[in-house]
Amino acid sequence: MREILFLSFPGAQLLDVTGPFQVFATANDLARLGGRAAPYRLRHAAGAGGAVETTSGMQLLAEPAAVLREARPHTLVVAGGDGVNAAGRDADFLDLLKTGAGRAERVASVCSGALLLAAAGLLEGRRATTHWCRTAEFRRRFPTVQLEPDQIWVQDGPVWTSAGITAGIDLALALVEADEGQALARAVARQLVVFLRRPGGQSQFSPLVPEPVTAPEGGFLQLRIQATADPAADLTVPALAERAGMSLRAFSRAFLAEVGETPARWVEGMRLDAARRALEAGAASIKSVAVRSGFGDDERMRRAFLRRLGVTPEAYRSRFGNGLENRGMAAGGPRL
Repeated sequence: MREILFLSFPGAQLLDVTGPFQVFATANDLARLGGRAAPYRLRHAAGAGGAVETTSGMQLLAEPAAVLREARPHTLVVAGGDGVNAAGRDADFLDLLKTGAGRAERVASVCSGALLLAAAGLLEGRRATTHWCRTAEFRRRFPTVQLEPDQIWVQDGPVWTSAGITAGIDLALALVEADEGQALARAVARQLVVFLRRPGGQSQFSPLVPEPVTAPEGGFLQLRIQATADPAADLTVPALAERAGMSLRAFSRAFLAEVGETPARWVEGMRLDAARRALEAGAASIKSVAVRSGFGDDERMRRAFLRRLGVTPEAYRSRFGNGLENRGMAAGGPRL
């Protein structure tokens, strides 16, 4: 029996714990129904133990986090949530995390829990992912970690990390598959009515470029506001450089320094966001969306969707469109 020990803290995201916890619990249920022994023993530790409040206000019962000094779990799973920043500044918490990770065969994080693994030095030189809204912060604080922001989950040796919130379910299914095989993992996914492997990456849920709001003196913010207002305009790099009154080389260099992307990549991301909003909003044809968002034709837009989001425009609309399909969420939201 593999012991799975979840580590959380005050202000953890409820689903970061309960989502993957339920995956392992369901694997136990289905194994027993099939006449087999349950493959997992599940534990939850946090703080001094007892009732620990999550970001939703719901409390979870936990053992004291100090059990990490004696426990030898097969897998240590670290949650994320609003309390991540406070936990990351707690030297005792990070010491317990490092100790527990050193005694476990496998370490995993859900959502912004990857920030805690990185703060504890467990992601140094490794590949990892986290919630899309924490990407910029993660890269700034931990430049030696190879962040892969579009991935739903990433495995690098014994360390597994996942994207935001429900991606913890995807991660747990992958762990069950690694432990017990695809048949049980698929049965768990069917029981929970989720994908065994969801299509596309997490970029389909996140904005590709932040929308400019105000235009201070200087910089390219005003230029970006104008481009965002009319994505079908001529936004080639020479045209943008001319608008800015700069040489092509100077403009490209300065834009990259200010925005963090080349002008061409920023324009493509902005147009993809415009196309996504149009697909979410109504019943315009794919071709008309491609024209209005500046791609010119639907095949060019389709290639951009596949390259940047991992899904076709049709698939995106079916999941996020404003019909009987799944409704899309507005870009942005609370920090997680």
